Amino acid sequence: MKFYISTTGIKRLTISSAGAGKGTPGSPATVAARRISGRTVMPLLLVLALVLPFLFVRIAVIVLDSATACSSTLDCVGWRIFSGGDESTLREELARALLEAKDGNLNNNEQGIESFNQLVQEMTLKQQDVKAFAFKTKAMLSRMEHKVQSARQRESVYWHLASHGVPKSIHCLCLKLAEEYAVNAIARSRLPPPEYVSRLSDPSFHHLVLLTDNVLAASVVISSTVQKSAKPEKLIFHIVTDKKTYTPMHAWFAINSFQSAVVEVKGLHQYDWSQEVNVGVKEMLEILRQIWRRYYRKLKEDDFESDGEHKRLLEALSPSCLSLMNLLRIYIPELFPDLDKIVFLDDDIVVQHDLSSLWELDLNGNVVGAVVNSWCGDNCCPGRTYSDYFNFSHPIISSNFDRDRCAWLYGMNVFDLEAWRQTNITETYHQWLKLNQKSGLTLWHPGIVPPALIAFEGHVHPIEPLWHVAGLGSRSPEVPKDILEAASVIHFSGPSKPWLEIGRPEVRGLWNKHVNSSNKFVRQCRIMG
Repeated sequence: MKFYISTTGIKRLTISSAGAGKGTPGSPATVAARRISGRTVMPLLLVLALVLPFLFVRIAVIVLDSATACSSTLDCVGWRIFSGGDESTLREELARALLEAKDGNLNNNEQGIESFNQLVQEMTLKQQDVKAFAFKTKAMLSRMEHKVQSARQRESVYWHLASHGVPKSIHCLCLKLAEEYAVNAIARSRLPPPEYVSRLSDPSFHHLVLLTDNVLAASVVISSTVQKSAKPEKLIFHIVTDKKTYTPMHAWFAINSFQSAVVEVKGLHQYDWSQEVNVGVKEMLEILRQIWRRYYRKLKEDDFESDGEHKRLLEALSPSCLSLMNLLRIYIPELFPDLDKIVFLDDDIVVQHDLSSLWELDLNGNVVGAVVNSWCGDNCCPGRTYSDYFNFSHPIISSNFDRDRCAWLYGMNVFDLEAWRQTNITETYHQWLKLNQKSGLTLWHPGIVPPALIAFEGHVHPIEPLWHVAGLGSRSPEVPKDILEAASVIHFSGPSKPWLEIGRPEVRGLWNKHVNSSNKFVRQCRIMG
């Protein structure tokens, strides 16, 4: 047999027998030549090039898997390749191994495999079976799950801690305003001007009260209220602040006018407190110190692994729980002895619609008008039932209150101060504070809301839910857009305040648009607006 190959490539391959020229003339055998065309060879080579790598990988996997199970690898390979039950058998084997790994004890504290590449490398080098593979995979996934959970817990801790600080921009604003108060006579001018002093106790005007030590927040509250008011000339704002914030607060409202509205700024050091109020405030401050020591010690000892526990510790140490300004809400009748009806506004709210009709609201003899049922319907108050505030494992609480009852919202309220003075609300508040102190601070979770809910029991008049929509300062506010637009007051209750970097961008814009970005101090301190 002879082969003839063309020098120009494999275009033709001729195969002929040695006696091709000796046959009978005319016979097929004498002239026969078998030719294989290049068009036939090339597809065959391509098919082999595609199939052989997959076949090689399949044999390699079978060899590795069979190394510990068979006495002869070749026998196992042959059985696995030509047997039809390979996939089902392997599936059953793997399922059995995974169940054993699930029921088995996995020690996550041991140094183990951290990546899939390490797992493959170890399984290949040690030639381990499917059961070992399942156990090692389960252990690796368990360790990874533990790390992810721990990271989430710590991220939540850092998020809460971020809500406790004062932003550098706001601190800068206070320093700039304090300096302005010292060098600018206008910043020290009387608030309100003498011609408006008579309005401070005139019941024909609409009186609003803020207890705050945040200059920027107070500015947004007053700016938004005036902008949305149908009669801004009837608005009288009474701001009460602490001694350290009085100077910058006074300077801000002295150099910034708010149309025809009247603003009064008063520091706590300017009040002539009665002996009874002094004793009550000192008691509250002592309880605050006890709460701080107790929960700070627990926070230092906490490993942050128990979900929910660290949140309570951090909330107990939050500025709102330790703020004297928030505690003084219970003394509003003493702070404003000449007023009979006021609208109380928290400093983390934005007014979106006119509030004038609140002063015409009939409270039916009650002391406070507040939103009870939420915008989602009757008896709908996610995150603010009594069980969210009180410890119902304590017999005093479980025997006196309903855990599923909705708590009324604090932050935008109408107070009838004349009716308040005829009750024992403040005394009841202090009685429960002392009872909680004697019970080891275990009756309720730290905060100003639980004792207020008890003290105002039976004195609350429900108002329409859209007057006050709260919860915008939570981690993931779930208030529909149409509800946000319809709400008269939106409240950034929760750790995520709009002036903080952790404030949620989708709702922070509702607050930012009321920041006076044209003010030179706001620009110099780079306050977002």
